[in-house]
Amino acid sequence: PPMADEERQPRRDPFYSEMPKVELHAHLNGSISSATMKKLIALKPHLKIQDGMPVDKEDGTLEEYFRMFQLIHQITNRTEDVLMVTKDVIKEFADDGVKYLELRSTPRGEITTGMTKRTYVEAVLEGIKQSKEENLDIDVRYLMAVDRRGGPAVARETVKLAEEFFLSTDDTVLGLDLSGDPTVGHGEDFFEPLLQAKKAGLKLALHLAEIPGLEKETQVLLGLPPDRIGHGTFLHRCAGAGPSLTELVRRHRIPIEFCLTSNVRSRTVPSYDRHHFGFWYGVAHPSVICTDDKGIFDTRLSREYQLAAENFRLSQAQAWDLSYKSIDCIFASGGVKAELRKKWSRLKPGPLSD
Repeated sequence: PPMADEERQPRRDPFYSEMPKVELHAHLNGSISSATMKKLIALKPHLKIQDGMPVDKEDGTLEEYFRMFQLIHQITNRTEDVLMVTKDVIKEFADDGVKYLELRSTPRGEITTGMTKRTYVEAVLEGIKQSKEENLDIDVRYLMAVDRRGGPAVARETVKLAEEFFLSTDDTVLGLDLSGDPTVGHGEDFFEPLLQAKKAGLKLALHLAEIPGLEKETQVLLGLPPDRIGHGTFLHRCAGAGPSLTELVRRHRIPIEFCLTSNVRSRTVPSYDRHHFGFWYGVAHPSVICTDDKGIFDTRLSREYQLAAENFRLSQAQAWDLSYKSIDCIFASGGVKAELRKKWSRLKPGPLSD
């Protein structure tokens, strides 16, 4: 078997686990830990799933990782599964020092179990509510995801659902995510429904330029413009007519969510030290470190910060600053941001090494 992660990886530095953090790019189903997977599989003996994952965690292709979601969907096909998964994922993030979390997930109906898109969303919201009642030190919000595979008609349905929950949930449903297999469909087809959502007050976090060759759709979707960009892996390498995509993103100061392990493991980035985080951080662009799918990629947000710090030579003070500035990029209100800034100031260890 490949070398255990802890041997291959730098030793865990407790500084990063203890540092308060914001997680803004976490897919609920991809964040399921192996401990939760075991519980789910035990509840579904009839599926005869061999324990574990169908993909080698060290090194798969993007396509294999999308296949893995199909397995996960099979074992999370009832609202009680969704509730359990939501609570476990929130607790694991809280245990890793995450103080504010925006979870994203596509509302999913399952004919066989009677789960509808609406009851799916309600189960996620119930998981958030119960975690809060258990006094976990984490503020959790929900971004409703539009899966590219569903096409624009499903996107319009999701936007309607999101608008409704946006109004009824006291700011828990704050926005939309556009995600799913980047090779499927045309991003341009989602412009209208997303624009509609934006006009209704929802925020937009869109996966953009995750693979090469998507300049046209990226250009179109940047016209919305989105409130944050997921990955943006090929943005600064896009040669195109007109102002470069890099210039557009920099001009609008659209924060980018960086997921180092996810990109290296799914081979859209050759190595940690060549991750595009280095480019954007180097030009002082709003940059947020995230996990993407902590379950599938077997990672934690503290580990992603440590990898960023070690590969791009960030001091403790710079890593802290990166975490503190990510508060600016959250979708919750100015009041919530102010509270989080106070919390960071209270938790700051002194003096940090430069």
